Amino acid sequence: MGKMEKMRSDAADEAIAALPGWSRQDEKWMQGNYRFGTFVEAIAFVGKVAEIAEAMNHHPFIGIDYKKVTLRLTTWHAGGLTELDMQSAERFNEVYRTSIPGNG
Repeated sequence: MGKMEKMRSDAADEAIAALPGWSRQDEKWMQGNYRFGTFVEAIAFVGKVAEIAEAMNHHPFIGIDYKKVTLRLTTWHAGGLTELDMQSAERFNEVYRTSIPGNG
């Protein structure tokens, strides 16, 4: 399957289940939730997410609520979830685990 082909529902569910902090919202969207010790850590994470998104040319919807960051992903051109969404979520989780103080 190519990165931009819509995933089968069961394949998307299986891939999301392997991504800590992520859940499926509906047929088109997945959501990741991240908590931080401070607002500054949350904003630093968002900056790193932006760098990854630019490099991958795949941009999440980002919500910031004090020390909580919510990311939502879909692939518009495919009409739903694709491998690109899963790869993006993996990269965001890696940043959360390794480069934010207190989370690694």
